[in-house]
Amino acid sequence: MSKLKKTIDIDVYSASKKRIEYVFNNFERVYLSFSGGKDSTTMFHVVAEVAQKMNKRFGVLIIDLEAQYKATIENMRAMVDEYSHMIDLHWVCLPIKLRNAVSNFQPTWCCWDGEKRDKWVRNPPECAITDSDYYPFFVDRMEFEEFMVLWGDWYANGKTCAGLVGIRADESLNRFRTIASSKKSMHNNHRWTTQVVDGLYNAYPIYDWKTSDIWAYHAKFPHKRHNEIYDLMHKAGLTPHQMRLCQPYGDDQKRGLWLYQILEPETWGLVLARVAGANSGAKYVTESGNITGHMKIEKPAGHTWKSFCKLLLATMPAVTRDHYLPVFRSWLRRWQERGYYTEIPDEAPRELENKKWVPSWRRLCKVLLRNDWWCKGLGLTQPKSEAYAKFLEIKKSKKET
Repeated sequence: MSKLKKTIDIDVYSASKKRIEYVFNNFERVYLSFSGGKDSTTMFHVVAEVAQKMNKRFGVLIIDLEAQYKATIENMRAMVDEYSHMIDLHWVCLPIKLRNAVSNFQPTWCCWDGEKRDKWVRNPPECAITDSDYYPFFVDRMEFEEFMVLWGDWYANGKTCAGLVGIRADESLNRFRTIASSKKSMHNNHRWTTQVVDGLYNAYPIYDWKTSDIWAYHAKFPHKRHNEIYDLMHKAGLTPHQMRLCQPYGDDQKRGLWLYQILEPETWGLVLARVAGANSGAKYVTESGNITGHMKIEKPAGHTWKSFCKLLLATMPAVTRDHYLPVFRSWLRRWQERGYYTEIPDEAPRELENKKWVPSWRRLCKVLLRNDWWCKGLGLTQPKSEAYAKFLEIKKSKKET
């Protein structure tokens, strides 16, 4: 067993309740991020159980991404209604920019875009926050990840605050690292917490649950509701580990886009019309090779990786090409400054490329074929937006007053 994983003499259900009790006892404000999926639904039930016992209230943040299964929305409505007596609800239906990884022509899309109201997959619920001026930090088309941080800081309102997030370490390596990292700032050295900004922490009370634990919980408490879209996924032949929910057009989430046409055909028609590339994305997303940039890619006969990269850029829409070119130039320049003075190699050993230890033109081609908008395959991260600058101005003005 990994040194980072240690067994404890307590079941995960009891351990999660102890962590939630700790959060309520050590933070002045507490909120829960709720997506309507199996993990956040289960966490919602457990948090409500502890809150009821401790006579506590907590906030619930729903960032509604518009293009979602009907069953997911119905589950969120029912959960909110069931626990309405103990929650402070923020159901957000604001124009937030999201990735569209199935198109080079429309690499991003904006949920609840007022200019495309006629193409909305559905209307916001009556309880939703739809006014862009409701939150002082909000800027139309801000990034989802930034909204999460800025909203948490706003909700804290100068008090100590914890955001309960239903991620589990066995879902992915990145989520395991989020929990296991010893370099992050934690609350009283609890590894299942992460400091976001001063006074604001994320807490992961069900981090050690496995997928089987989620369904064991619902088997033990069959009266506790769950998202019935998972029942349909099971009937469609998916394994429990393949059942994932999120906005349908994202870099990883697009791999489940094809399910919409099977599970909710009426929703699929609306999802299909909402953004460019949805149909071809659903058709080819499970393929590997040049069509999606996954696994092994190949260059055309007579081309080097460098010439193939230039060909891909030349045949892209101008808006997409103009996005990639300055990023690529900056990336190449940094490697030249690190010792690649003459020429970036056409390719390098795959193991070194996969670890991002060496530059190559093949790596650039893979970014383009994968439609990797933020160039994460080059080791880069999403840049801060206008909304983040506005947030810093608000923070600065608060300090001055």
